[in-house]
Amino acid sequence: MRIGQGVDVHAFSDDPNRVLILGGVVLDGERGLVGHSDADVPTHALMDGLLGAAGLGDLGRHFADTDPIYKDASSLALLGQVLDKVARAGFRCVNADITIICEVPRLSAHMGAMAAVLSEAVAAPISVKATTTEHLGFLGRGEGIAALSVVLLEDR
Repeated sequence: MRIGQGVDVHAFSDDPNRVLILGGVVLDGERGLVGHSDADVPTHALMDGLLGAAGLGDLGRHFADTDPIYKDASSLALLGQVLDKVARAGFRCVNADITIICEVPRLSAHMGAMAAVLSEAVAAPISVKATTTEHLGFLGRGEGIAALSVVLLEDR
């Protein structure tokens, strides 16, 4: 058994056409995030935790934000690549827990869909929950969204 932790943070974009995607779910009408790929913060945190648990380094090592191939890439597609790397390293995901940290948007109506999309993608139970920072710091000022993950892997 191996445990990994993942972290990701993205600022909100000023581009009115930028779509907000969290946990593979499009949140219509919400302000998108700045990022080289689709900036799906909880999925990035999940991938980071998977890679860490497998001893494969961090997300940036595998998907550089300077590589044009990843420009506007789907994080769910990248998650598939991460799962392949984890499997080649001899592991499979048992479960993961993700916490999204933001003041806006309100996420309670979307967490079930995020958990379902990510659980299906990983073929393991993924829980998704959200919290705020009670208006403290850059997240509390509504400048962006952060996510943390904890991942449990087992030998295949």
